[in-house]
Amino acid sequence: MDTKDIKSMNLEQLKSEMEILGEKKFVAAQIFSWIHKHNVDSFDEMTNISKALREKLKKNYYFYGCTIEKKLVSMYDETVKYLFKLHDNELIESVVMKYKYGYTICVSSQVGCKMGCTFCASGIAGFVRNLLPGEILSQVYTAQKDLGIRISHIVMMGVGEPLDNFDNVMKFLSLVTDENGLNLSMRNISLSTCGVVSSIYKLLEKKLQLTLSISLHAPNDEIRSRTMPINKRWNIDELLKACRDYTKATSRRISFEYAMISGVNDSDECAKELASKLKGMLCHVNLIPVNPVKEKNYRRSDDNRINSFIKILEKNSINVTVRRTLGSDINASCGQLRRGESNTFENKPRVNKIKKSKQ
Repeated sequence: MDTKDIKSMNLEQLKSEMEILGEKKFVAAQIFSWIHKHNVDSFDEMTNISKALREKLKKNYYFYGCTIEKKLVSMYDETVKYLFKLHDNELIESVVMKYKYGYTICVSSQVGCKMGCTFCASGIAGFVRNLLPGEILSQVYTAQKDLGIRISHIVMMGVGEPLDNFDNVMKFLSLVTDENGLNLSMRNISLSTCGVVSSIYKLLEKKLQLTLSISLHAPNDEIRSRTMPINKRWNIDELLKACRDYTKATSRRISFEYAMISGVNDSDECAKELASKLKGMLCHVNLIPVNPVKEKNYRRSDDNRINSFIKILEKNSINVTVRRTLGSDINASCGQLRRGESNTFENKPRVNKIKKSKQ
């Protein structure tokens, strides 16, 4: 039998695997509980399972997870940024944010990214591979265990394009919402895509009650094609048609992410054009002051420009918010931490607390 990632298996798959091993089906429920309720990191921790079965599991299955290579804790707002190391020494990032309603984690879905958006740090080092469902889950479980908290919300906005890793992401969603595991509500999950239209339609067919976020970042094809290469495959009109179809099929409001980049997409004309494009859609716009990236020359829009943009959208009956900036002292935006690391690792994770600068 080939070795397999046991953390990526649902309960039915585990039952089938136990039958192949000549074990009773009920053992599958015990294993599933250890993995997804107790968040164990090895078969040896499954103490109500016989030693003989644990040895069988070791021989036939991998127990993929992630370990903390680096941890940054913001002194401003308690945001925590993790650099996780995977079994093959690849690196991924996750960010845990504290809100009034609880803790949200932003997880990665790939090692690197193919999309090449010019204002984003995630793809600078290139694409390596997709993450398995269990590897996405491990970001949640490892952060929970490290911080001694329960994660209540998940945003799939970390490194990678979730809809480019469609099957593994769908499996992750089914596992993290399983009533025998973390039992998270699908309504507490947000999935962000830069506009993989074919997969938006695949997602539509599943009628999941998650929040779909679209990284739009431009009101027209000229600006979007210049900053987001995917627009050359599916232009804005094709993308927005898919979004309208999605809202009709699911009755779920779509969130449009819009990075405010000074002199690029933040003019009054851009705001008016954006309002015209989104008119009548069940949606809201989330404005994001763009994060500075060392390799890029983009600057974030100033407050006056953002306020002017907001007024135009609101005048045209478009619901709009400005994303709260969290973890500004620890480079909490995606891709910043992973690129700064070499492939040589220390034995112990490093934890850095960034002190407030004197005002």
